[in-house]
Amino acid sequence: MKRDFPFLATILAITAILAVAMNCFAQMSPAGSDFKETVGADSFQKLLVRLSSVNQDILTKGMRDFPGASGKLLTGYPYNEYYDWDLYFENIYLTYYGVSDQCFTNLKVFLQREQPDGFISRSLVKFRPQQDFKPFLAQLSVMGSRLHGNDFEWMSAEAYDKLKKYLAHWFDYDYDHNGLPVWNSADHSGMDNQWSRAGLLNSFQDEGVDLACELIRECQAMSIIASQLGKPEDAQAYAEHADRLKRLINEVFWDETDGFYYDRNEKTGARVRIKSIAGFFPLWAGVAPPERAARLVREHLINPNEFWLQFPIATYAKTEPDYYQGSHKGLISKGNECNWRGSAWICTNYLVFHGLMRYGYYSVAHELAMKSYRLVLEENPNTREWFNAETGAGEGHVFWGFSTLAYMMPLEWELGYDPMDLNGPVKPIVTENLGIAFPTTVAAAK
Repeated sequence: MKRDFPFLATILAITAILAVAMNCFAQMSPAGSDFKETVGADSFQKLLVRLSSVNQDILTKGMRDFPGASGKLLTGYPYNEYYDWDLYFENIYLTYYGVSDQCFTNLKVFLQREQPDGFISRSLVKFRPQQDFKPFLAQLSVMGSRLHGNDFEWMSAEAYDKLKKYLAHWFDYDYDHNGLPVWNSADHSGMDNQWSRAGLLNSFQDEGVDLACELIRECQAMSIIASQLGKPEDAQAYAEHADRLKRLINEVFWDETDGFYYDRNEKTGARVRIKSIAGFFPLWAGVAPPERAARLVREHLINPNEFWLQFPIATYAKTEPDYYQGSHKGLISKGNECNWRGSAWICTNYLVFHGLMRYGYYSVAHELAMKSYRLVLEENPNTREWFNAETGAGEGHVFWGFSTLAYMMPLEWELGYDPMDLNGPVKPIVTENLGIAFPTTVAAAK
């Protein structure tokens, strides 16, 4: 006599489904478990609360409407301005959740404002004549395309031509024709008050190590884009240009006696002997020979008398005569200056961190990741724009911009993952490993 057991069959089916689901989760998120152990259970719970707060701020304050935009634009600032490299770093944070839209919405608005000669102002609301968008637009394009299924078809011929003109215009600032353009000023470099290194407004004198490294990566990104769009001759030309810049960095900026990369004053021909965080950018760009990378790290980066302070990395060596912490009230119209003469900034910590990983300095990279994480999460009740490298006190705006990258530096270290790798995948590591999705509503963000 045949008997049916529908209840038992249902239980077995549900059990099988749950087993598959649990197995998938176990395969998907071991790094999440390691990450929780690395930072500690209490810190991990605090992180979840902070991420919820940050994501709510991004959703309600950072996603803004803008005339002519095809969607919401992204900013990390409460005063409604959009900046060049900030946009790049802010979008790295969104890639943690698989969000790629703002890689393109902001990009397209900036491209719309390109001048006939290729000039694009580095900020969107305030027009800054002769301060070009720092070399990150092509890198941003590649990052968004990698996250969006490695799809480059969104880029029209017009957008590609605009990118070509913008990058070519950068080399119009090479007045001595040695292949190395200059910053307009310290303000243009993003390191606002490093005047002793990069000059005052409109000085056009500083061949920056940082600028040359950014241009290398921008040429490499343009080579990838050209290749994806079926333009092999352009791809080869950009790759060769990147190689020429690599050689120039090591010929012009490296000082063998000091073991450091210094800027060059184009007007005098002399090296600008200021030890700045910019001197470590060759690690990020991968252009320092191994023996030079070793000297940079051992003699300078981890030197507690220079850059490795209580809360690294100081943006000026402590040995510089104009090094200081904190900010001078009233120096700029908003009340406090953005201090890059010693303060710790997460955006540059992040670049150097990945440079350390690239060169195999994993233990130093891990220490920097953990110090950055604890600085932003545990030393301060909210995310801040920059930090006192001696005390850990947050400075500048309460912020949902690039400082948020500190929250995931330990996870990136565990995964050996770099979203800035132009040839690598861009993955939603927070969603995949911690099970957190980016909210679509205010209620979901809480």
